[in-house]
Amino acid sequence: MVRLAAAAASFSRDVAFDLDRIGVIISHARDAGAAVLALPDGALGGYLDDLRDPDPGSLPPELDPDGEEIRAVIRLAGDMVVCLGYCEGGPPDEHGPVRYNAAVCLTGDGVLGRHRKVHHPPGVAPLFRPGHCFTAFDTPAGRMGMMIDHDKTFPEAARALALDGAGVIACLSAWPTSLTNRAPRMTQDRQARLFDLYDQSRAAENQVVWLSANQSGRNGALHFLGRAKVVGPGGEVLARTWSKGGLAMAEVDPPAMIGAARAVLHHLEERRPDTYGRCR
Repeated sequence: MVRLAAAAASFSRDVAFDLDRIGVIISHARDAGAAVLALPDGALGGYLDDLRDPDPGSLPPELDPDGEEIRAVIRLAGDMVVCLGYCEGGPPDEHGPVRYNAAVCLTGDGVLGRHRKVHHPPGVAPLFRPGHCFTAFDTPAGRMGMMIDHDKTFPEAARALALDGAGVIACLSAWPTSLTNRAPRMTQDRQARLFDLYDQSRAAENQVVWLSANQSGRNGALHFLGRAKVVGPGGEVLARTWSKGGLAMAEVDPPAMIGAARAVLHHLEERRPDTYGRCR
């Protein structure tokens, strides 16, 4: 058995403040017995202030993927597996600034896996380079995969990780309420419905355990949903938070749960990829 945790929390442009908050969340998760913790996208440096017309002068700080900020989280993690998102920067090239919406999975022993967000909404796409793949990696808690935010809108993303052997997938988000038709109550918001629907669908489609971490609170025009959760391989929500910050925690046995889910209907083995292109 392993205890999994997904966080809903607010982060800022102040990386020192964010590191303090990450340390507090890790401490709370450790005290509760968690072996794996998923933190939101933008846990180091915050996220954008708008998705339609983000201010280029108010972007998250660009961090070195092997820099002191990541090393600080490695020191905080100890024996816990921790996933978190940040803005990765690199030297400019002939096309302009090199900036990725990135995620890293680590323990006190170092980095276990990395991901660069592949799918960017139209208003955000000019600001970030896209990643090019979805790759699973081995951890002390089993084989895992990561994706970021809008990636989970696309079924192929989670399927690629499941086919690469991921039994636990962590989706790190900074997912806000609807920008075009915000509901008077968050529970009625279109984006809240989609956020939950994608979490449960991707877990059930691939028969994996799903960790969904998300930012909470506000930044500029964005009001983040929170709603962190742990979802089982049948699409059942095992633990969740609501709009405010907190930890969704569940004690699970991923190999046993996944084995039971796939005992009769094994979706990955039942695939017919030869039929998925255009009919001739």
